[in-house]
Amino acid sequence: MGEETLVAMPLAPHHHHAHLPSLPHLAAPPPQPPSPPPPPAKEEANPPLPGIIIDAGAGEVEDVYYARKMLQGAVLRPPPHLPQPEAPPGLTRALSAPPLEAADVDDDEQNPVERSASANSTATAVVDMGSIGRFFRDRRDVLSSAITRRISSLKESSSSPPPSPAKPTAAPTDTYGVHEIHLPNVKVTVRLKDAIESDAAADDESAASPFSGNQIKGRVTFFSRSGCRDCAAVRAFFRESTLPYVEINLDVFPERAAEFASLTGSTTTAATARVPQIFLNENLLGGLVVLNSLRNSGEFDRRVRDLAGKRCPDGAPRVPVYGFDDPSKEEDGDDAMVGIVRVLRHRLPIQDRFVRMKLVKNCFSGADMVDGIVNNLECSRKKAVEIGKELARKHFIHHVFRENDFEDGSQNLYRFLEHDPAIPKYHNFIRGATNDCEPKPAAAVGLRMTKIMVAILEAYASDDRRHLDYSRIAASEEFRRYVNLVQDLQRVDMSAIAAGERLPFFLNLHNAMAIHAAVRVGQPGAVDRRSFFSDFQYVVGGHPYSLATIRNGILRSNRRQPYTIAKPFGSNDKRLELVQGKVNPLVHFGLCDATRSSPIVRFFSTQGVEPELRHAAREFLLNGGIEIDIESRTVHLTRIIKWYSADFGQDRDILKWILNYLDPTKAGLLTHLLNDGGQINISYLNYDWSLNV
Repeated sequence: MGEETLVAMPLAPHHHHAHLPSLPHLAAPPPQPPSPPPPPAKEEANPPLPGIIIDAGAGEVEDVYYARKMLQGAVLRPPPHLPQPEAPPGLTRALSAPPLEAADVDDDEQNPVERSASANSTATAVVDMGSIGRFFRDRRDVLSSAITRRISSLKESSSSPPPSPAKPTAAPTDTYGVHEIHLPNVKVTVRLKDAIESDAAADDESAASPFSGNQIKGRVTFFSRSGCRDCAAVRAFFRESTLPYVEINLDVFPERAAEFASLTGSTTTAATARVPQIFLNENLLGGLVVLNSLRNSGEFDRRVRDLAGKRCPDGAPRVPVYGFDDPSKEEDGDDAMVGIVRVLRHRLPIQDRFVRMKLVKNCFSGADMVDGIVNNLECSRKKAVEIGKELARKHFIHHVFRENDFEDGSQNLYRFLEHDPAIPKYHNFIRGATNDCEPKPAAAVGLRMTKIMVAILEAYASDDRRHLDYSRIAASEEFRRYVNLVQDLQRVDMSAIAAGERLPFFLNLHNAMAIHAAVRVGQPGAVDRRSFFSDFQYVVGGHPYSLATIRNGILRSNRRQPYTIAKPFGSNDKRLELVQGKVNPLVHFGLCDATRSSPIVRFFSTQGVEPELRHAAREFLLNGGIEIDIESRTVHLTRIIKWYSADFGQDRDILKWILNYLDPTKAGLLTHLLNDGGQINISYLNYDWSLNV
């Protein structure tokens, strides 16, 4: 059957977005011999197609036929009375006369229709080249008009104010002035000229900045100490100017004191060294006064520019290296009794025993130890008992129930400190081993611990101490040295610490343990907080201490923890010797438990602990610890006061006590409520248990 060439009247005005026939429909099948026309179809067999508008009249049937053929993908030719497309040069004319149904067309419309054919092809391969040209021209016009409209909309949107949230924008725009236009199989990116110029200016400014860390080959170093105000000012300047620097804290790295003295020509020790001292490579710049002078004159910027192209020589201060143990630890000598202890650890019959309806693990009797000492040291039994008491006093061993120091006999059971079943809870043990060095004074260990913790806060906490970067703390050299240092607490003699030094010692120990617990355990949960407050423990002077034990047992004079019925220490507990004689409510504003609603983390000095606690209370109450609603006569207090109300007194007593620590505005409002004789409502704020990060 030959190719059918159709002539159809247009159903709609022609425009650029009209549907174009796909290329496979442009190839005509080879002509076939004419065949008898099929019988005329009934009118019911060809109902009008949906969506096609057909004009009534004499040509209705003809239009229906052409419309059906058009939807089937047939090639449509212009009507005969319109100009026909000319074949491109080099093409011959091929004739085809496909028979049409007699019922649908007249005889005068069965004339042959000329088609363009390649000069080198036969009549069996006929291609309508005119349709191909129209297809590409139409696609070109569609693409050009779409790009033109999109660019026009971008110009209008850049000159007009930003649209309201309720009205969608015509084209997505990012903050860098880059616009993307998505068309079928085409992606056009338009970058505004203003955005290009602003980016170029930013690049020039960044290149001109002397504080670009990627371009400084040299090194800026400064020596510091914990708690030094001048050092804090230098540190703040370097951070604000984004200038990379290396800080060497002499309280964290005391072994660098000799190097510091050599570089600065000083003869002072690390404790009295005059800091800060700033170095540009190996050249000593000076302290804060010199830095401010150079900054004001612009000389500091010039020197940093000179530093950018110079690599740091070997004569410059060395960068602290993570993982190097403190050399001072190597200088610590072993305890005088450690030789006997090492023998007894291998010779004593250590086993589990059943006593007082309890299974006691890893223990030995007092008689076993006396026998072991007598056999190995060849001394009298009386001398062996004295040695046993000395080992207990130095906390190498302890009674399984911590009831006495040491006594001879088979009924008294003891164990070595490292054999305690609660060792996994003791986070100042490394690999479960006891520190066998000569015990240091508790006050000295506490002072060094505090200095390292202050250095950690200065390096990894926000300026207001409300937010700590625990991930950086965990990876820092300061924290590693702190973990090594707290091993010295295992066997310190707490009875030798002065009464006036106990309060700051335990305040600082609590806050340091809270940071350690946040690193190792995570945030305290709102429901189950045992792993944070009770299970995380240090061994201090041979006895375990948790955060709850320090707060309620030591600082609150052995008072019950909220929502519990038992006191932290029993009547025979040796730790009762260290509790505070009188409860000071201010301690609650000096203890940080690593949550957002607790007081900020701080560390206290031995001489100024009382005024520092009063300052901590004022700061906490000023920053959301109390809110006063004069209209409803309601005072909103921190929930800490509700939990420890036994330390503060009754409702009106609490409000009178708080008056001493309020700013003038809140103090005036609260005084008005207290003096007018009316009822005062007290409510308590919600407590945020999330981590203070």
